[in-house]
Amino acid sequence: MTATKGAIIRTVEKLDDISADFVLDWLTRNIMTVQMKDPWDMIEEVEPDEFDLAMLNEIETNPDCDIFISEDEMDAKRAAQG
Repeated sequence: MTATKGAIIRTVEKLDDISADFVLDWLTRNIMTVQMKDPWDMIEEVEPDEFDLAMLNEIETNPDCDIFISEDEMDAKRAAQG
C-alpha cells in the first residue's frame, strides 16, 4: 500500500460514522464512477472542422499518405528524444 492510501485510511478511521458515510458517498460518486467508465465514453464528440476534413480527405485520396508507425515505434522515438 502506498503512503497516500495509508494516510487516507488512517484519516478515515478517525472519523465518526456519519462523516465516514459522507466520505464514502463522495468517493463513490466522484472518483469510483469516473474510473469505471470507458474513457472513450468521456470524450466529447464534435463535428470535424475544415482542417480535419482536409486531413481525412488527404488520407482517403492520396496514395502516398500511408506512413503509419506502431505504438512501440512511437515509444522508441520518444525515448530517443529524451
